[in-house]
Amino acid sequence: MTSDTESRPIYRVDRFEVPLEARDVLLERLNVIRGLLQNIEGCRQNLVLEQPTREGTATFVTFVEWQNEEVFLAAKARIADEYRKSAFDPQAFLQQIGAKADMANMNAV
Repeated sequence: MTSDTESRPIYRVDRFEVPLEARDVLLERLNVIRGLLQNIEGCRQNLVLEQPTREGTATFVTFVEWQNEEVFLAAKARIADEYRKSAFDPQAFLQQIGAKADMANMNAV
């Protein structure tokens, strides 16, 4: 029998603000990540959203719904492995392009 936390969906919601000059670079990376996630079993929704440009800033929100915590944790490990293989450092990338990021795992209430 599965517990409530094992059967509840997990939502990953990330918000990024970057200078307009970095918009295309960030969008390209978000689409690469989206492509990786899309192929992982248990990924129910995988959206990249853009807020209309304001005051020289591009704002994106990514929204990913995972079937449950087990699937989410497996996907997180798989993506971390992909980053290691390609020598991609997400924190360094965000700093390099001048991005502000707010990232969270969430549950429905």
